[in-house]
Order: sequence, then structure tokens, then C-alpha cells
Amino acid sequence: MKKILLIEDNDDIRDNTAEILELANYEVFTAANGKLGVESALQENPDLIICDIMMPVLDGYGVLHMLQNNPTTQNTPFIFLTAKTERSDFRRGMELGADDYITKPFDGTELLKAVEGRLKKVALLKEEFKGGMDGFKELIKTASGTQLLEELASGRNTNAFKKKQIIYSEGNRSTNLYYILRGKVKTFKTNDDGKELVIDLYAEGDFLGYLAMLENTNHKESAEAIEETELAIIPKEEFEQLINNNKEVSKKFIQILAKNIADKEKQLLGLAYNSLRKKVADALLMIYHKYNTGNNEKFSIDISRENLATIAGAATESLIRTLSDFKSEKLIEIKDGGITLLNIPKLEQLIN
Repeated sequence: MKKILLIEDNDDIRDNTAEILELANYEVFTAANGKLGVESALQENPDLIICDIMMPVLDGYGVLHMLQNNPTTQNTPFIFLTAKTERSDFRRGMELGADDYITKPFDGTELLKAVEGRLKKVALLKEEFKGGMDGFKELIKTASGTQLLEELASGRNTNAFKKKQIIYSEGNRSTNLYYILRGKVKTFKTNDDGKELVIDLYAEGDFLGYLAMLENTNHKESAEAIEETELAIIPKEEFEQLINNNKEVSKKFIQILAKNIADKEKQLLGLAYNSLRKKVADALLMIYHKYNTGNNEKFSIDISRENLATIAGAATESLIRTLSDFKSEKLIEIKDGGITLLNIPKLEQLIN
């Protein structure tokens, strides 16, 4: 049961508000002035604090200031409950660190929605999300309760790309976010000799091009369709508005990017030090887990040997020989160019 501290000097408002919160299955502690409220916050360590502004002894601004300067309570969500509606009052409270305002008079629904929203965002900051775009989509869904990114992509202008057509090139200025309506895309970097290193793979329902937009830099990689692909085009300004207007989402997205960097470092270490067999097995598993969204046991990987070689970081000839070895060992099956994984546990446990 979540604990809420209610600091309010008006007896009727305090009692009625506490009753509403208790009926919603919250454990409620109350204080009749700011000084008692601070003492109660330090003693009870509540999950959320609701506090009036105009109070005797210590007003709401003073309560917030004291709690923000205490390590025990500085991250506790804080909602002002007030009859003050001047913009300057709101601005002062937000600058001090308040999370929300409820203006008097208010109804029970308004109160409970504000409380639920704040508690939900606190839980969000404690959750673990995957790296990459999968984690970002999960984050947005959790933060908003809706598929905001998918809604952002609906009704957009669309561009069709043929197989091997470049979507954007390394060094291009980032102006749009791309959402894959159908098809598959790879992002890659190219060295001075023209050799490719695949950075990531994307499929239907994924977004790409967001890193350069967030960093406000040119693209650091190129993107290419690996089959016929249709993309929705989302202007940079609308994506930035989505990120910048939600403090919790921004904080968590930084953590997702950090995890994504760690995953890329692991991938690069594998390319540098793993044996050829291990690199080819890891490439097959990466594609299998990325594109087999239906968890089909007989999922066939349909990708050119050249693209598979760039993902594995191997020469095409070496890749083909290794695939032949895997087929002989009954780890995979090759039919009409498609590759079916027959023994995933053994592929996962290959030793260098």
C-alpha cells in the first residue's frame, strides 16, 4: 500500500481529502502545518506528498525547500494543493522542484488522477528497460499509458524504398524520424576501404534516425533498406516536443541509451575477439531474435549472404564455408537460400 502525506491547515479540506485517498486504498498521514509536515515526512518516508501553500508556521514553499535539501526526501513526488492560481506562483513552485499543482476547489477524480500519475512516473524511473528502440517504445508506453510513438507515426507522408536503396547517409543532417510501416532496414558504417560494419537491424514497428536528432548532430551511420520498405516520415520538431515535455521520459531515455552503448561495446568486442564460428552463430541468433516476432519454431532467415557477412564481421566466402559446416553439424538447415536454426541452445553455447 502506497503511503501519502497530506499537509493542510484547513481541517475540513484535510479530512475530506484524506478520506478520498483512503477510499482509493492509500495509507494516509496528515499534518496541520508545514513544520509538522516536514517532521512527518522524515519519520514516515511517504511515497508522495500533497501540501497546501498558505499555512502557518511554515508555508508550502518552505516545506518543499526543506525536503528538497534532505537526501531522504529530495526525490519524493510533491504536489501543491492551493487556491493560488497566478502563473508566478506556479512558476515559483516548479522552480523549487514541485511535480504538479491541484487548485482548489477540486473534485476527487482530479485528485486521484494527479496522485496516480505521479506514482506511476516514480515507478517508471525504477524500472529496467531494454537498450535501443525496443526499450524506448516500452518506456513511452509505460510513461503515457498509450502507444504515443505509433500515434505520432500515423497519418504521415510515406516514402517507399527499394531493396539496397539508401534512406540516409553518414554525414547527412538529421531532419526526420523514420517509422517502418513494412520492410527491413540495416544501419551501418563504412571504413576507408569501403568495408561495411552493420550497427543495427530494424523491422516493421521500429523507429530509426533518433540518435542524431537527440544529439543535434549529423547521422553517424548510413541506413539502407534490405528489402522493399515503406517508411513514415516524422518531422524532427514533433519528436523533440515529445521528449522535451516529459522529464521522467528524458531521464529514463538517457539510461536506455547508456545500456544501448554497452550492448554495442559487447558486439564490437565479439567482432574483434570471437572466432569465426562464434561470430557467425551470434549473427544468426541476432537476426533470429530480431525478426522472429511470432516465435515460430521453423522461422527462416531470408537475408543475402553479403548482408549476413557484414553483420558477422566476416568475409562472404568465410561465412559461406561456416554455414556449410553448421549445416553438416545439423545446427541449421538451408533451403532456397533461407536459413532455419535447428539447434538454438547449441548455437548460443558455442565456445571460441
